[in-house]
Amino acid sequence: MIGIDKGSRHRHIVGRFGEYLVCNWLSRSGFEVCIVDHTGLDVIAYHPRREQRLGITVKARTRSPGTEKGSVYIFRAAKNDIQKGDRQKLLEACKAFSCDPWIAVYVECDAHADLFLTSLANYDKKYRVSERAVDGWTMRRIAEYGADSEVRHISVAFNAAHWWKNPGRSGVAG
Repeated sequence: MIGIDKGSRHRHIVGRFGEYLVCNWLSRSGFEVCIVDHTGLDVIAYHPRREQRLGITVKARTRSPGTEKGSVYIFRAAKNDIQKGDRQKLLEACKAFSCDPWIAVYVECDAHADLFLTSLANYDKKYRVSERAVDGWTMRRIAEYGADSEVRHISVAFNAAHWWKNPGRSGVAG
């Protein structure tokens, strides 16, 4: 085990890493991609031969041992009638950029990571629990996601040699 000892900016870093990982795999699949700084939208991807434009919200998390099966919050509902919920922000951004709304979820644990990518329509049809304040992506359904041809999935194993275990505390791993 490598161990997880998050630095003060880890949340920001893993979020950016998730965005770049999505961009990498889409680019490898023939998409032109860019990271955007827009409310509700993290990545825009365009496949020229398919003439398909995706507007993707990326959620990236690091899970400590014992929390690997927890849900990742995708959309939080509006807190009041004035504010917009996360789902509405994604839909409005996708409308502005003429994109189909998609969701990417990157979750890393001590020894592995998973990246999932699916359309909002597929998520709503198969996985959304209606009328909740928070829409989530539960990691307890990995086998179900794997059987769904509309969910793209990349799995990565971490194999570290001579890396720090809990940096600053335990020294270098063997």
